[in-house]
Order: sequence, then C-alpha cells, then structure tokens
Amino acid sequence: MTSTEAAAIALQDHAALWSAGEISASEVVDAACGALVAGLDTPGLRILAACTRAEADYDVHDLLRPALDELGLTFRPVACEAGREAAVRALARRMLAGGLKPWELTFRIHHRYGHELPLAERLAELDDEYAILEHGDRTVDVVDADVTAEARRLAAHPHLPAGPADIPG
Repeated sequence: MTSTEAAAIALQDHAALWSAGEISASEVVDAACGALVAGLDTPGLRILAACTRAEADYDVHDLLRPALDELGLTFRPVACEAGREAAVRALARRMLAGGLKPWELTFRIHHRYGHELPLAERLAELDDEYAILEHGDRTVDVVDADVTAEARRLAAHPHLPAGPADIPG
C-alpha cells in the first residue's frame, strides 16, 4: 500500500470515528494534514487541513464530506448501518496499529452497539468472554488472540462505494 493509499484510509477512518463520537474534530483536521503531507491534494482537503483547533468543531461538519468526495472517498454517517460498520472497522485498524488494547476494542464496540450490529457481534461476544475469564478455562492471552484475529478480518474488509441506502434520509 502506498503512503497516499494509507493516508486516504486513515482520513476515511477518522471521518467514521468522528461521526461515531470516538474522536474530536481536530483529529480529523490532523488526518487531513497527514493526507496532504502524504501527497493527496484537493482544494477541499486543503481547506479542511487549514482549520484551526478552535474552528474544527464548527467547520468539520461542513467541510469533511466535500473533501472526501473530491478524493473519491465515502462519508458514511453513524446514523446508518454502513456508518456504524465503518466505525467498527476503523476501531479494529486502530487496535491493530497499537492505538487500543484488545479488551478496549471489545469494550467500546459492545458498549456502543451491544449485540445489535451483526458485523460486530463476534467482538461483543468476546467482550462477554473477558467478563467471565475468572470463571472459565480461557485466558486473557487466548481471548486477546481471538480479538486480534477478528480485528484483522474486519480491517481487511474492502471499502465499498456508497449507495443510496448509505445516506440516511
């Protein structure tokens, strides 16, 4: 994967995480700056990257979708299932990159989506397993390995283009 591809994935992941309330708007601006440094360059991306931390909370909402559109990326709001799935995949990639511990990933997913999001059901089940470790025969290391395997599966899922069903009405 080239650095521009990695930057595009990171920017799209930041958009999904921001929509889900997992990160701040200024972190989206930081990702836009990173995308510029990596070689992605569109007018909308430059405008988004130029936001100050004080402006980010107000302006990211209006600037993010056009910047992603110019790059051929998709913004999926967390209000739709595709948006929730994008946030789950982004959190899985964050865990694989060392930004979260396996138990933190399962806790966040389980807390936010319960057992209601089919894509994340296995992570919710694994969070339940962490809760009963002292009463079973599995160890933290074994559950961590299962979480890591599931995160890899989710992170490898292809990015699909948005369809009309992805945008809530």
